[in-house]
Amino acid sequence: MSDSSNMLDQLSDLLNKAQARGADAADAVYIESQSLAVAERLGQPEKLERSESADIGLRALVGRRQAIVSSSDASPEALGELVDRVVDMAKSVPEDPYCGLADPDQLATEIVDIDSYDPAEPTAETLVGWAKRAEETARAVDGVTNSEGAEAGWGRASVCVAATNGFAQTYASSHYSLSASVLAGEGTGMERDYDYTGAVYAADMMTPEDVGRNAGEKAVKRLNPRKADTVQAPVIYDPRVSRGLLGHLSSAINGASVARDTSFLKDKMGQQIFPAAINIIDDPHRARGLRSKPFDGEGVTNKRRLVIDDGVLTTWILDLRSSRQLGLETTGHASRGAGSPPSPSSTNLYMEAGNKTPAALMADIKSGLYVTELIGFGINGLTGDYSRGAAGFWIEDGKIAYPVSEVTVAGNLNDMFLNLTPANDLDFRYGVDAPTIRIDGLTIAGK
Repeated sequence: MSDSSNMLDQLSDLLNKAQARGADAADAVYIESQSLAVAERLGQPEKLERSESADIGLRALVGRRQAIVSSSDASPEALGELVDRVVDMAKSVPEDPYCGLADPDQLATEIVDIDSYDPAEPTAETLVGWAKRAEETARAVDGVTNSEGAEAGWGRASVCVAATNGFAQTYASSHYSLSASVLAGEGTGMERDYDYTGAVYAADMMTPEDVGRNAGEKAVKRLNPRKADTVQAPVIYDPRVSRGLLGHLSSAINGASVARDTSFLKDKMGQQIFPAAINIIDDPHRARGLRSKPFDGEGVTNKRRLVIDDGVLTTWILDLRSSRQLGLETTGHASRGAGSPPSPSSTNLYMEAGNKTPAALMADIKSGLYVTELIGFGINGLTGDYSRGAAGFWIEDGKIAYPVSEVTVAGNLNDMFLNLTPANDLDFRYGVDAPTIRIDGLTIAGK
């Protein structure tokens, strides 16, 4: 990885040239990354990929006009052309009354240690070994008949942000991943399932054997599924799909959606949209968090925020532009790449665990659905209407009875949020995380 001081010097030089060329203000981002990925299937190698990239993005502002140009060519000639092009573009594009850099008092000055970087670099042999162990363990599960393979990956990135308002900082991140996917059964009766682990540090991952065993056992449990009747009943969301509910919330409280008047929650600020005692947190400074960062993409101070406090919506997810549109202060949620303007995005978003075990959560359900997989994207962001294909297990008398497939779960997110109960099994695995969740009163459409 490049030396951070050299990266900052290069960006500073770009900013100076942009201003000399006629820009009133400018900011720049440098993103350098490396990755390694392998795949094994049926004991044979299927993929070995390594990539390295370095991208520079420069945003120039001339009055209330802005333009962005990016390049992967860091030669002096290419960067000189980049400066000329972006300033010329900024002089000719339409005005945007909400664009602009952060004020100095909005900038992050104390850079928090988020422990987001594992300096160790695995060899390809190490990753291949993980994938082999995961697939071998999965295929050894009784009932597993075929494999879609196992994949292991590693990546790291350095991000540097600098602007003419005085901001200049950098940070690094890393990520490891391992997954296995296998099939059980024969012919048209085959069923597939998987398991996955990801972490900033290799030491925090599940073992390959656990990943493989989980994948195999899940696939076997799905054999001989039935179709469910069409009923209105409680639905239990497994943690690997319950996190999707937080994704829908995040989209609905995104400042860009609210400013465009395209969110079903646009009039719900300060109102109770979840049951009391439900807390949902966005924490960019969570140690070893998969989406942690010490400052946002505009150099603005970010911090842990209670997005939902005892069921009440307390904040939008805002960057500078959306906050200006709404007449509010930015929440430090700007995210950006080298070739695009900043936009608001959540970081480590999670729902706090409840008090009941998953078993206790379903104990009083006479008849209902336990969802382990969702299909499709049937969400209406304007109304909150929700309809998604699902598969999982039927619940009878408080216990898992048999697998089901080809069902649809439907409702409205306004009602779903208000009738939600979390279990006590929160596990930080994805960057957006939730425990097992029960929602009463959903429509389950089957045969």
